[in-house]
Amino acid sequence: MSDKLFDTVLVANRGEIARRVIRTLQDLGIRSVAVYSDADVDAPHVREADVAVRIGPAAASASYLNIDAVVAAAVESGAQAVHPGYGFLSENVAFARTCAVAGIVFIGPGERALDVMGDKIRSKAHVEAHSVPTVPGFSAAGMTDASIADAAARTGYPLLVKPSAGGGGKGMQVVRSHDDLVDALATARRIAAASFGDDTLLLERLIERPRHIEVQVLADSHGHVIHLSERECTLQRRHQKVIEEAPSPVVDASIRARLGAAACAAAASVDYRGAGTVEFLVAGDRPDEFFFIEMNTRLQVEHPVTELVTGIDLVEQQLRIAAGLPLGIAQDDVRLDGHAIEARVYAESPARGFLPAAGTVLAWRAAEGVRTDAAVESGSTVSADYDPMIAKVVAHGADRAETLALLDAALADTVVLGIDTNIGFLRTLIADDAVRAGDLDTGLIDRLPPYENPAPSATALTIAASGVDYFGTGSFRQASGAWRSLNGWRIGADPVERMVTVLDEDGATHAVAVPSSGTSGIRGRWGRAHAASTDTSRDAQAGPAIASDAEGWLWIHTDGATHRLKPLSRRAAMDHRLAQRDAASAATSPELRAPMPGAVVALHHADGATVAAGDRIVTIEAMKMEHPVLAPHDGVLRLDVAVGDQVRRDQILAHVSAEPGPEASAS
Repeated sequence: MSDKLFDTVLVANRGEIARRVIRTLQDLGIRSVAVYSDADVDAPHVREADVAVRIGPAAASASYLNIDAVVAAAVESGAQAVHPGYGFLSENVAFARTCAVAGIVFIGPGERALDVMGDKIRSKAHVEAHSVPTVPGFSAAGMTDASIADAAARTGYPLLVKPSAGGGGKGMQVVRSHDDLVDALATARRIAAASFGDDTLLLERLIERPRHIEVQVLADSHGHVIHLSERECTLQRRHQKVIEEAPSPVVDASIRARLGAAACAAAASVDYRGAGTVEFLVAGDRPDEFFFIEMNTRLQVEHPVTELVTGIDLVEQQLRIAAGLPLGIAQDDVRLDGHAIEARVYAESPARGFLPAAGTVLAWRAAEGVRTDAAVESGSTVSADYDPMIAKVVAHGADRAETLALLDAALADTVVLGIDTNIGFLRTLIADDAVRAGDLDTGLIDRLPPYENPAPSATALTIAASGVDYFGTGSFRQASGAWRSLNGWRIGADPVERMVTVLDEDGATHAVAVPSSGTSGIRGRWGRAHAASTDTSRDAQAGPAIASDAEGWLWIHTDGATHRLKPLSRRAAMDHRLAQRDAASAATSPELRAPMPGAVVALHHADGATVAAGDRIVTIEAMKMEHPVLAPHDGVLRLDVAVGDQVRRDQILAHVSAEPGPEASAS
């Protein structure tokens, strides 16, 4: 049989996964076709592909989820096959069927596997019939809320409510008592309908303090099924994976063999073809006891850790299998080399409850010595239309301790200026004693103290205070160690200092001593530093990076952390102090403001209604996350937005007046 693959492949995705697939296509000499929405006209994956085709406006429903547009792009570009990546249409049986009708190979499993494993209810019943252990629970399909409540009581609390369709933790709700059930059902249905077009729910017994372990499988059309060992994906927040590693620190050879056998049996039961992942819950105190959760019939976000420890390119294997070739790897050929850990970098604000962030990446710099799969580069726009993950930083070492150290150093050297990210949180997480010991469970992150932004270092404060007159709006520079020695040097005179007030992103002010000679001394040093920044050596890479945004904030990366700082004039510093004093003495504001940019997906009370402190007023969705905005006090509600409105961060959504005003009375 010939090893001929494809001449042209369309990548039906965006961001880092599109770039990653394109990379393998280029390595294999296969022509790559990118698709893009209006929001991604200038995205890196569009430029890196051989051909790019527009498929619609920014909304995913009108572009990346538009089956007809994607298939039309494949036909137009002459693609013989489509790689769906993950998310979007990767597990959509209608998409696979439409590709087949158009004579295009869908790089994924057949319709039966997509149909059975794409529904949590059907897949659970199916694998149970093949002796794979499952978690106790029930399908809520066709049930009323009252009948669901009765069945929930029989199953026993706590329960996990989750959409039957889709994956990635979207829509999952933890319910600990009957009183929480109705709200959880409504939220899960709303997210499921918006994300997957199907609001059918599945309720399962919540296993406390579990580990989440998954097994990578490969299967061809010639009856061969193998596994590539397991990945530990236990460190999650809101059911979204944050850190993944391979192999698991608690899985020994015996458990690995049992997990692998169960995963291969699940895949074989649906005549699986391609790369897939079978996910299990493992009891925290009994790693030899595991339960099937679901099968993801696609490539996983965390596939790089498996690639690094096995040396196998999973995208290449997908292409070979889709082309009808038999697996060239036997189970005995799979060997694990060292340890790999992946950290997901999200555009979000950990200190503000992990709210999604959006904006322009003023500067991006990946760390050296590790694998970084990134969706962004300097100048990229991160919008609220898509998932907040902007990069994956993956370290590979001889053992777990070495890999954790490599990952921490890499995160410290990763520069993202212009938008908030979770990098500081990731470093805090992997430094936790339990994480270092491998004592993990899916609730570990929730038990950590609330994240606080690190205090700006002396270097960061000095750069902010000294550089205020130098930087123009939107400017970006990288600097060497010269910034660390700003001392007010002037020709023929002793250094003279002045005090500058610097505001940090948490509202605190810092008095910083800087040279009083303006920017003349800084410019001289900056010239040397800027010249050094063109050097690709490790020393040049390690220097501070600085950018300014349109609102006058300086984004400064130095000493392994990023800070957003604003130098204040004397008048601005005085105004800030007065504003803080007034805010401390003022009553609670009647204005409810958007905590993040996004879309209004629900209004929980009618205009003019009387509400109580803590009531849900508005729910905003951005980057596949929902956030409720609550009433600050008792009063009468006046709404300023409607369902479907796109809102900016800090935009006024509603007013809650202590007494009915003329507008409320008129309504």
